[in-house]
Amino acid sequence: MTKRKELALSVVIVILVGVILIQSITNIRILSLMGGQPQQLELPFLSSILNGAKQLQMQITGQNNNSANCVAAAVNTKPSSSHNSFQILPLTSMFKQVENSVVQITSTVSDPNMQIIINGNPLEGQSTRLGSGFIYDKQGYIISNNHVVGSAKTVDVTFVDGNTYAAKVIGTDAFSDIAVIKITDNFSTESILPLVIANSSSLQVGQQVVAIGNPFGLSDTMTTGIVSQMGRLLPDPDTGFSIPNGIQTDAAINPGNSGGPLLNLHGQVIGMNTAISSSTGAFSGVSFAIPSNTMIREVPALLEKGCYSHAWLGISGSSLNPDLAENIGLSRNYKGVVVGPIQAGSPAEKAGLQGVSQDEFSNTHRVGDIITGIDGHSLRSIDDLITFIDVHKSVGNSVVLTVNRHGQIINMNAVLQARPLSLDSTTPQESILP
Repeated sequence: MTKRKELALSVVIVILVGVILIQSITNIRILSLMGGQPQQLELPFLSSILNGAKQLQMQITGQNNNSANCVAAAVNTKPSSSHNSFQILPLTSMFKQVENSVVQITSTVSDPNMQIIINGNPLEGQSTRLGSGFIYDKQGYIISNNHVVGSAKTVDVTFVDGNTYAAKVIGTDAFSDIAVIKITDNFSTESILPLVIANSSSLQVGQQVVAIGNPFGLSDTMTTGIVSQMGRLLPDPDTGFSIPNGIQTDAAINPGNSGGPLLNLHGQVIGMNTAISSSTGAFSGVSFAIPSNTMIREVPALLEKGCYSHAWLGISGSSLNPDLAENIGLSRNYKGVVVGPIQAGSPAEKAGLQGVSQDEFSNTHRVGDIITGIDGHSLRSIDDLITFIDVHKSVGNSVVLTVNRHGQIINMNAVLQARPLSLDSTTPQESILP
């Protein structure tokens, strides 16, 4: 009996030692695969086997704390993307990162000479426009200003290395001054990196920004400044409408910068340089950019359909000023939009809005409706009305207008239509139409 017991005990010991060795090897393999250091197991007896089995189960199910730390470390030490939103780049590094993503665009458009008429038609000439653009994706799509490409169907795109490629115009929106073009030549030798388009609603006044473009044809020029103000309205006399939510900066912008990116310090696009305010035509400290959120909203439609439909109410108007408010019996600080002429067949006319009217006998004007709110949002100025409709509404949407009509507050419903390509003639004072 004693020998049988000894033999049985020896078998049990051999089995236990074998299990421990297998567990030790298994544990070493798992830890090494997960990037950790193999740990020496304590061999004394059943507690080691039980603990080893428990640890193995936790590693397989992802419950081991050490394993979680290894994964976290691997994530934290992963090489950061060149467009990491948490990485503020020195200006020199940013320029090197984005210089191949900014291009010069040259377009040739017809320029009728109204001084020379042949057979009833003006003599057609050719003019060259020079602007900028930036890479949207690796398929060769580029974003620029509509006024840079003009009426051209094809343009030339020049990279910083001097290589020039033909491109065709894919889509344009004159109302927001955005255009999308696509390189048609083989550009596989170019090392291009599409720029990340960030959320412009997070911008703050005083934030540093960078502009890159081709002022006066000087390729890949970088300037810097700050966000001077947000929400600027950019009137466009060519369309009779205004571009809302413009970004005002003091970064130096000159002819040729149009269509180039306005970047934050992470190298991300937060706007597209579009216009300057100047009495000389050169930079005077006030520049404007189209916000990136407008591009985010419109570019997919331009790629798919070649155009973008803006919601339209069909009024011209102006912000209520203190003197006018006092003259019609309101407090001097009363806020709202004075409705001017209303376009025939427009949503405003169908909703029953009343604009400024003229007394035929006294030749005086009488104020009609004053819009004080839209969909429950108070309006301080015409800017607020234009911005709300353009940013938050689409063609076919309904809006509820809160209107002060000769002291009586009423709500009116209007169904927004698509903006027409042309409008009835307006005076310069009536050129801002939502």
